Amino acid sequence: MTYGPIDYSVYLVTDRTLAKGRSTLEIVQAAINGGVSIVQLREKTCTTREFIEEALAIKYFLNQAGIPMIINDRLDVALAAKADGVHLGQSDMPLDLARDLVKDSMIIGISAESLTDAITAEKGGADYIGVSPIYATPTKTDTVPPLGLDGLQQIRRHVKIPLVGIGGLNHANAAEVIASGADGVAVVSAIVTAANPREAARQLRQTVKDAQTK
Repeated sequence: MTYGPIDYSVYLVTDRTLAKGRSTLEIVQAAINGGVSIVQLREKTCTTREFIEEALAIKYFLNQAGIPMIINDRLDVALAAKADGVHLGQSDMPLDLARDLVKDSMIIGISAESLTDAITAEKGGADYIGVSPIYATPTKTDTVPPLGLDGLQQIRRHVKIPLVGIGGLNHANAAEVIASGADGVAVVSAIVTAANPREAARQLRQTVKDAQTK
């Protein structure tokens, strides 16, 4: 890869439907100021053009902050916005085809819902794996039963690339996810729905940092 080490420790996934009237850019700016280390834009309802316009605006801010931007699902949007990466689920574009298109110009993350998914992703050249879901979550309803900490630990024993836990994670349970082998925690509602996203991000950052030093 052409990238240096990526900090996956506090991974924000956006969701405009949970933002309580605030813009995605407003949420992202506050979260970055609180310590978020990487941002994934996830848009399920807007048009392609709206998604690209939003990605370009947020990428400008993130470039200034030195924070990578990942696009969820949509490699076309990631390419158009010159994003740092794309995150693909098990029903999205296959990893090998995505890698053929972007070569080493882009980070590719893969969602793994099982040990087999994770091993396959690593062998296929994924840069990191989103282990999903750790716990049940209302923000994503099309998932398999939660893997739990045991499932995360099993994947960690077999996979060497970075792991990011996602699914029902927040300030209260982030430490146990890090202790179980994750390199980072991905959150949606824990920051996006917070009355003060900056403070929510700061608390999560501190929790993760403390867990990583134990």
